[in-house]
Amino acid sequence: MREPLAADQAERLAPLLKALADPVRLRLVSIVAASEGGEACVCDLNDAFDLSQPTISHHLKVLHDAGLLDRSKRGVWVYYAVRREVLADLAALIGGNA
Repeated sequence: MREPLAADQAERLAPLLKALADPVRLRLVSIVAASEGGEACVCDLNDAFDLSQPTISHHLKVLHDAGLLDRSKRGVWVYYAVRREVLADLAALIGGNA
């Protein structure tokens, strides 16, 4: 960073960081981002954790509501995809080359 965050930038980024400040949610984002095509079915995400389906769904809702994940329903399954532009904003904040 070459200059401090403006107040509006801090207001926009704080909820994203808050949503990621949980180990399960951080792993969920990394699993989705690393999945083929940058998206993953909720059915596959449930299998990656020793947690109940409602707990995983809650974490995914927090990530979606924060703007980190997009979701789309296909039949009975929901697919999640990372919002690359949002991750790029976060990378720029912590010193990445986004």
